[in-house]
Amino acid sequence: MKYLITGGCGFLGSNISRQILKQDSELIIYDNLSKSTSEQNLRWLQEHGNLVFVNGSVSDFQSLSAVIRREEPDVIYHLAGQVAMTTSINDPRLDFDTNVLGSFNLLEAVRLYSPETTIVYSSTNKVYGDLEELTYEESETRYHCPRFPTGFNEKMGIDFHSPYGCSKGAADQYMLDYARIFGIRTIVFRHSSMYGSRQYGTYDQGWVSWFAQKAVETKSNPSCSFTISGTGKQVRDLLHADDMVSLYIDAPKHVNTAKGQAYNIGGGMENSLSLIELFKLLERELDVILNYQPVDSRISDQKIFVADLTKASIAFNWSPKVNNITGIHRTLDWISSSIFKA
Repeated sequence: MKYLITGGCGFLGSNISRQILKQDSELIIYDNLSKSTSEQNLRWLQEHGNLVFVNGSVSDFQSLSAVIRREEPDVIYHLAGQVAMTTSINDPRLDFDTNVLGSFNLLEAVRLYSPETTIVYSSTNKVYGDLEELTYEESETRYHCPRFPTGFNEKMGIDFHSPYGCSKGAADQYMLDYARIFGIRTIVFRHSSMYGSRQYGTYDQGWVSWFAQKAVETKSNPSCSFTISGTGKQVRDLLHADDMVSLYIDAPKHVNTAKGQAYNIGGGMENSLSLIELFKLLERELDVILNYQPVDSRISDQKIFVADLTKASIAFNWSPKVNNITGIHRTLDWISSSIFKA
C-alpha cells in the first residue's frame, strides 16, 4: 500500500504516519511545516522509518497535483487544515485558502490524475453549527441535552457558523459531492475532540492537551493560573490517538460501502467530559488544585457535542477502546516526558 498524508506532521498525521511506518508501507508526507511543532514531529517520524517528505501547501495546486500525479497513492489522508476557530476569525482568507481551496485542489488532482485513490477527510462537528436551537439542562458540572441522550447522529442538519465552520463545512460537502458526481472514493469523518501523544495544544486548539499541560505545570508551580471560556460545563466526547489511528488505518478497507458518506467520530457518551470534569480528573491524577478563571464564551461554541457512534460502528466494525482515565494518564506521561522534560 502507498499512503499520502497531507498535514502528516500534525498531531493526527504524525500518529497515523507512525503506524504506517510500523507496517513498512510506502509513505509520502505533504506538509508546509507552518506550525513550529511540525518540524519536531517530522524529525521524530524520520527516526522511526523511511518516508518521502514534500514541503508544500495544499493551496498550491501545481505542487500538490504533481505529487499525486507522480505517486498515484492508494490512500490519501487529507488532514492538512487551519484548525483554530480564533484564527479563522482573525484571518478568514488564510482559513479559506487552506480548508476550502486546499481541499478542492486535492479533489481535482485525484479526479484528474489518480481517480482510484481513496480519500479519508478529517472534518469537524462544527459543521452542525452552535446547536443553540436545542434545549439543554444544567447540572453541577455539565450541560445535558435530553433529546439526544446517546449523542448526535449524522441526521442533524448542517449549519455553518464562523469562518472555520464555513470552510470545513464547504470542504466536507465537496468531499461528499465528488463521490456523488465524479465517483471519487471519499470518506468524511466529523470529529469531536481528539487527544494524545504528539499533540502540542495551545490556548485555542487541542484543548485536552492544553489543560493537561497546565495541570503538569501546576504540579511544579502551584501558583500557575489560566482562563477558560464560558462556564466550564461545555461537554465533548474524547477520542484517544490510539483509537483514532485504528479507525483511519482500517477505514479504506470499507470504502466500497462507506464512500460518499459522513460519519460522526468521537469517544461516545461514555467518554464524554465537561471542562470541569476534566479538571477534576487532572487534579486527582496529579494531586494538584487547578487555578482558573472563567471568561466570556467563545463565539458559536457548542454547549454539548457528543458523537453518536452507531453509524461508524456498523460501517467499520469499530469502537473506542481507550477510556478517559487511561488516555489522560498516557497523555500526562507524554507531556511530562516530552514538553516539560528536564
